[in-house]
Amino acid sequence: MRIAQTIELTEEEARTLRSCSRGRRTPSRLVRRTQIILMAAEGRQNKTIAELLGMNRRHVGRWRQRFAEKRLAGIEKDAPRGGRKATKRNRVAALIIETTTQKKPANATHWSLRTLAQHLGVSRSMVHRVWQANGLKPHLAKTFKVSRDKKFIEKVIDVVGLYLDPPEHALVLCADEKTSVQALDRTQPGLPLKKGRCGTMTHDYKRNGTTTLFAALEMAEGRLIGTCMDRHRHQEWIKFLALIDRETPASLDLHLIVDNYSTHKHPNVKAWLKRHPRFHQHFIPTSSSWLNLVERWFREITDKRIRRGVFKSVRELIQAIHDYIDHHNEDPKPFIWTAKAEDIIEKYRRAKAMLDNVQTA
Repeated sequence: MRIAQTIELTEEEARTLRSCSRGRRTPSRLVRRTQIILMAAEGRQNKTIAELLGMNRRHVGRWRQRFAEKRLAGIEKDAPRGGRKATKRNRVAALIIETTTQKKPANATHWSLRTLAQHLGVSRSMVHRVWQANGLKPHLAKTFKVSRDKKFIEKVIDVVGLYLDPPEHALVLCADEKTSVQALDRTQPGLPLKKGRCGTMTHDYKRNGTTTLFAALEMAEGRLIGTCMDRHRHQEWIKFLALIDRETPASLDLHLIVDNYSTHKHPNVKAWLKRHPRFHQHFIPTSSSWLNLVERWFREITDKRIRRGVFKSVRELIQAIHDYIDHHNEDPKPFIWTAKAEDIIEKYRRAKAMLDNVQTA
């Protein structure tokens, strides 16, 4: 009678296996293998482990043997499988990759499985396997824009410096306007969320007006100063600056991170700032809204309160926005900036060089 090989684990191996067996993102097949080894280390036989896990006893013995021979490396990868090599796929893989990345179909912007397979005279499953093995997804496209601001580096260093090393006796606030926030009412009531079905809402709607949300996110504690106004001219911006002035301690300097909207640079705004010397505006580079963290907060209120909201009037919309701000300020949590200026600048230089090469090609 064959006796299963004894498994003895080091402390580090046991800790790693237990972590893998409980990991939410660990592949199910790896979870099952770690369970086999942990049970084997407890002295259980292959037959018992197979019964507990609902597996074939030979499979249990195979992974037990692989761990005994190669330790953790033996169970991290699948066992080699038999069968002939994919010789045809290897021959046409380079052609599939080249055609996908370097050419376009005659009447479309990108290839599909069907059109590329038909163009090259191969099966769709072969195209799919090559795309999957090389991470090619022609049907997807991401948006981007490289800033053309001549003072990009200077502005990044300035703004990121405020995030990572804020000045003493001062507050850093990210400020901006969210314009044209629509009060939308649906033409029919939506159906509620239930088991097996997501919530629904009509695709059409009735417009009941718009408002502009002015917001300033205080970086140290995450508190938000916000208000809604009908328009977003320089007059409204000055009113908002006055609100910030009233809502913050008078003894502290205020460093506002803002975008390059002309309203923020209006002569009347500059005159107001001169009369209030504790205010200092810092401009992010053009086409770099991601550098202003209040945009992150705008995304939250849009996702959580506005996009699926039903508002029969602008008054209802404004009340919902103010309620959301009040709820946020009851337990504010700041956004933590971690990216270093030099890393951003290096990535910017690479992207700009690549874009310049494409334009000159």
